[in-house]
Amino acid sequence: MLTLIHALGPVFVVILLGVALRRLNFPSADFWPQLERLVYFFLFPAMLTTRLALADFSGLAVARVLLAVLLLLLLMTLLLLVLRRWLGRNGAEFTSVYQGALRFNTYVALAVAAELFGSMGLALAAVIMALMIPLLNLLCVLIFSLYAGEQRSDLKTTLLTVIKNPLILGCLFGIVLNISGIGLPGWSQPVMEILSRAALPLGLLAVGVALNLDALRRAGQPLILSSLIKLLLMPLAAALISQGLALNTQEQAVLVLFAAMPTATSAYILARQLGGDASLMAAIITAQTLAAMMTMPLVLYINQLWFS
Repeated sequence: MLTLIHALGPVFVVILLGVALRRLNFPSADFWPQLERLVYFFLFPAMLTTRLALADFSGLAVARVLLAVLLLLLLMTLLLLVLRRWLGRNGAEFTSVYQGALRFNTYVALAVAAELFGSMGLALAAVIMALMIPLLNLLCVLIFSLYAGEQRSDLKTTLLTVIKNPLILGCLFGIVLNISGIGLPGWSQPVMEILSRAALPLGLLAVGVALNLDALRRAGQPLILSSLIKLLLMPLAAALISQGLALNTQEQAVLVLFAAMPTATSAYILARQLGGDASLMAAIITAQTLAAMMTMPLVLYINQLWFS
């Protein structure tokens, strides 16, 4: 347990530094959105391409890992739909609870995977993301189309958005380089490694800057339920599915790690654009990110103790 706390502690300290920098308004309010764009559209795709291009997947059950991701998201979606009437007073609230219960913070996930499992953990994380990101986006837009306000997003627009996602493109490019045997020849590898090293710390600072502590004043049953489902129930489901599919210890640990992640800060943007409850979404994002500092070491320790 102490080992996990020591490994995860620096990740959350960097996030809290981002919170402090926002409070100090340093270097400026205009700086952080541009930094996040740099991380999201350039540095993180470069890191994912690098890890996948160089990874050796010969000892990993990639197909079973992807099946586990599919089963996890579909099972959790079904559960939330069954519990719909208890999870939100209206459709807009439910969409925020849904996003909070399923989405994950990419920056935190990759930073923790790197800290705990090294290069292979990052490569496994990239494989999981290659399915999880597009499927989650499709599911979220579908839920918005069923339960949100007046704004809608058609299937064509949704598919184009998913296809153009820079993280997905980075994953696909890395897989092509790996399968083709091209890898990262010449100077491309050290250049990509330098870019990769910049991605995680800047991404974590951006997470901290994006937190809205004022939104926590809107605490209530939807926020609490969404957080309990995301931070505790979803990791348990991931562990049970991993056991059922006979994933190895590392594969299961990385999947449980993704399930235990706080929800993505980008969920707020989606809620605002598609008619969800944006203020509740901001509160869920902030509450889960802060609560995950305590729940994540506990969840990973229990998984290690009981299921590995």
